[in-house]
Amino acid sequence: MDFLKEINRIIIGNVSAAIKKAQEKGELPQAPEYAFSVEAPKDPSFGDFSTNAAMTGAKLFRKNPAQIAEVIVSNLELHPWLASAEVKGAFINFRMSPEYFSDVVKTVACEGDKYGCSDFGGGKKVMVEYVSANPTGMMHMGNARGGALGDSLATVLRLTGFDVTREFYINDAGNQIEKFKDSLEARYLQHFLGEDAVEFPEDGYKGADITDRAEEFIEINGDRYVNAPSEERKNALLAYALPKNMEIIRANLAEYRAEYDNWFSESTLHKSGAVKEIIDILTKNGHTYSQDGALWYRATDFGAEKDEVLIRKNGTPTYFAADIAYHRNKIVTREFEKVINIWGADHYGHIARLKGALDAIGVDSTKLDVIVVQLVRLLQNGEAVKMSKRTGRSITLSDLFELTGVDAARFFFNLRKSDTHFDFDIDLSVAKTNQNPVYYVQYAHARICSILSVLRAEGTDPDREFSDIAYSEPAEKELINKLASYPDELIKTAVDYDVSRITKYTVDVATAFHSFYNDCRVKVEDEKVMFSRIALVKAVKTVLENALSVLKVTAPEKM
Repeated sequence: MDFLKEINRIIIGNVSAAIKKAQEKGELPQAPEYAFSVEAPKDPSFGDFSTNAAMTGAKLFRKNPAQIAEVIVSNLELHPWLASAEVKGAFINFRMSPEYFSDVVKTVACEGDKYGCSDFGGGKKVMVEYVSANPTGMMHMGNARGGALGDSLATVLRLTGFDVTREFYINDAGNQIEKFKDSLEARYLQHFLGEDAVEFPEDGYKGADITDRAEEFIEINGDRYVNAPSEERKNALLAYALPKNMEIIRANLAEYRAEYDNWFSESTLHKSGAVKEIIDILTKNGHTYSQDGALWYRATDFGAEKDEVLIRKNGTPTYFAADIAYHRNKIVTREFEKVINIWGADHYGHIARLKGALDAIGVDSTKLDVIVVQLVRLLQNGEAVKMSKRTGRSITLSDLFELTGVDAARFFFNLRKSDTHFDFDIDLSVAKTNQNPVYYVQYAHARICSILSVLRAEGTDPDREFSDIAYSEPAEKELINKLASYPDELIKTAVDYDVSRITKYTVDVATAFHSFYNDCRVKVEDEKVMFSRIALVKAVKTVLENALSVLKVTAPEKM
């Protein structure tokens, strides 16, 4: 159940009925129905929820908002979830009843791991594409933040009723593959003929992983390809190295707990003729021109800052041409109603160009949303970390796991909105203190498990059925209100694509739980109070597990 949605419906319904009743009695003048809002007051001492119905209706009723509020309250018939309503200035504040607080806890217990799920998305078909690392090299820090965001966002969308497909786009065609082949060939030949005898391509990939793949190829094939034709040699190297890199990428992502429903190869777009079809459509519609031996797309006609090459002088289609075909495939061929891409900050300028190109070929570009992920700076001992101590190379995804662990990586990368720069403090991420947010949240879950374990050891069965639960302490109510907001947090995340909402939510729940734990003993002589609190801590345990599962962060029972 979405408690906030239901409370909104109840309060609006009760207030609207009170206004109508006051109008029938002549206490308010007749006026058209109007909209007003319900929200939690910034100062909790005012109540649990508040409405601006009196203020919003002031012009219609031509009365002082405070007077309108008094009239509305005097005519209110409160729902069982509403204990009271009182006027504070121009606002009407509501306090929730004991029945409401017990219903929240009972609902969490009843729905279990389904608590928070909704049909908000209505089965809308959505694709989330994330990471899509170039298979010509290993995944580095730049892929980590987008991976955590994309995977968690896809989970949120699924939980809120969308039909979600997770996709990885394999860039296994085009100019980067040609450079990959040239680089592999150079390292292969240098092994046998020496670096002085074989010049490395100026624009080649100089990463150590290129040498690694070449050396692995040599272990299998020896000097068999030294005297072979260049194209045969390069194709053999590619046939080994590309699948090997993809195997490593898949393994890294699996370790990162990033799931995919589909791995889509760019090369299929070329083989199927989809890229050629895009170029033909653009040319037919008058959106291309030839210059200096290359074919260009008139991107400036569709709001971009500069035109784009579609086919290079050597006859090879560009990545941009394939990208248009890929997104047409998503939106038109596979009929996704919404396509969400997670891109690095260096792709920001590509957004307008791609959307314009989709419009140019008659594809609805509003179906494409792009989330730009800003750069992350890795810090250790207060200094930026750029190189792996183990290998002397750039920090890879595997290096990150060794430094901080998957739980911390997944949690920390979703601590801030994706469009903000972020300093990832390795020392903080592994610290066993309350300053470490992931430790703080996980410790709350472990503390609950310890409470339940101790109760069992002392002869109290925390799983005993006990329906007569009630709550009166402020710390209990504050904690329950946090639990009640979880479905709404998921829906808001699905709307604004901001997964940091969920990490912040888990910290808020942990904070409310720790406050409750300090203020309210669980094992007390009053059986009703004890089992009410047992039910509450079990509900907190469920909600923390549900929220952490969105982030793919474990909920340990001991720490």
